[in-house]
Amino acid sequence: MYAIVRCGGRQEKVALDDVVTIDKLDGAAGDSITLPALLVVDGDRVISDPAEVGRYQVTADIVGDAAGPKINMIHYRNKTGYRRRLGHRQRYTQVRITGIGTEGKPSTKSSTTASAKPQGKATAKTATAKTATTKAATTKTATTKAEED
Repeated sequence: MYAIVRCGGRQEKVALDDVVTIDKLDGAAGDSITLPALLVVDGDRVISDPAEVGRYQVTADIVGDAAGPKINMIHYRNKTGYRRRLGHRQRYTQVRITGIGTEGKPSTKSSTTASAKPQGKATAKTATAKTATTKAATTKTATTKAEED
């Protein structure tokens, strides 16, 4: 059984107990993360339907940090004495895949959608209050201009 997961803007093929190097993640060694599955292959069965594959989740533990190869960049312009040397080393995180399964969706998504609704109402109230304030300010300036004339 293996899965294709999205992590760090890329897609990776992972199987159980694989150690995969992905872009830098926040978290310490030993922390657990979940990655969204895009495709799951279980023997002869290929699951690619978004509704069905949405139930699958890939869990992984962070093994540690890693660094990519050193990349040297040299800029040189002939006959001008211009030389620049730059270096870069990309940071990565190594994760060990601990499970591929159909565990239920995390409850944090349902709580975020529930908390998003009151925030929308609060912003609507503040938007209404702001428009009322601006209307009051424009009527005050109109009355002061009328008094000046």
